[in-house]
Amino acid sequence: MYLAKKIIKKKLHYIIRESYWDEKYFRSRDLFDLGANPAKYIIYPGGNAYYIDEKVENRLNSLGVKPGFDELDNIFWRFLKPEIKYVLEMFSHRAGRTKRKKSVKEKEENALFHLFDKRRIHFLRFGNMDQGRIGRISPKLFQVLLNKSRDEIEQYFLESEGILDPSELKSYVYVIFDLQRFSSKLTAKTMPQALDQKKVDEYFIEEICRLNKDMSFWAGMTTGPELNEYLIRYIIMFFDNEYGQSYFLHNYIKNFIDGKRFYAPPPNKSSVTLDEAITIFGIKKDKLKKMSRRGLTALYRHMAKKHHPDKGGEHDKFIKLTEAYQELLKRKNV
Repeated sequence: MYLAKKIIKKKLHYIIRESYWDEKYFRSRDLFDLGANPAKYIIYPGGNAYYIDEKVENRLNSLGVKPGFDELDNIFWRFLKPEIKYVLEMFSHRAGRTKRKKSVKEKEENALFHLFDKRRIHFLRFGNMDQGRIGRISPKLFQVLLNKSRDEIEQYFLESEGILDPSELKSYVYVIFDLQRFSSKLTAKTMPQALDQKKVDEYFIEEICRLNKDMSFWAGMTTGPELNEYLIRYIIMFFDNEYGQSYFLHNYIKNFIDGKRFYAPPPNKSSVTLDEAITIFGIKKDKLKKMSRRGLTALYRHMAKKHHPDKGGEHDKFIKLTEAYQELLKRKNV
């Protein structure tokens, strides 16, 4: 069993579901609709004790489902009163979700994880834009996907992606859809914002449509011609966010250091002042105040193409340009 989240009439609802094997695929089915407030099914008899309303277990039993020890506790744990959860955590070591029993007829195909899932787990685990080594990662990293329906896997990622900082969202989508493979430029793996963003946008739309039609990915799950609801969030992540500052300069400098052992890394603090940054970009302070983040980014991309070492520019000037962009962008956050 697992807890699924779904938006119904613009309100977040919680549903207890299970993945089951139908001799061909793992599928999912609804077991109990907890509504918008699952906490109403938690009963507190007194002290620090609690139990789950018997209506829940009776409903599950009527469907032939007998929850294992701690399964219901794990589902309702997040909805407990904070003060009771705090006390119980002091006297117990919760192991998280109950381990799922292996299917009797577990097929070898279940161990052949989809590459899109592997990219997501790899980024969430390591945060790397360059996933060139993903083929050599131990399969143990992906065991969390075993014996799960596509719906349960997507619910797992919905929960796991909550660890991402807003500045990482666009980079995350760029990586998991492997958009870097459409360009041979060095910047494809280290500085995607320096690429032609119109083309990147087009590649992204093509890839998300391709995945939407990939039956090996949606195996066991009913789909239609419209974009699956689990993919819509990636459209929002990609077009409503910008690439984070932490990737482009950091990765460029790291690659430079790897190739030039004698190179001394720059100090953590930017060596470019606000006045210097304005001079480098050739803009006035009043114009900077009126310029949007999107406009500043567009200006940076234009100048980056001109000064990038791949285009014959000098790396020192390029680093200064990027540091200036960081400084100006930071002012936009104030």
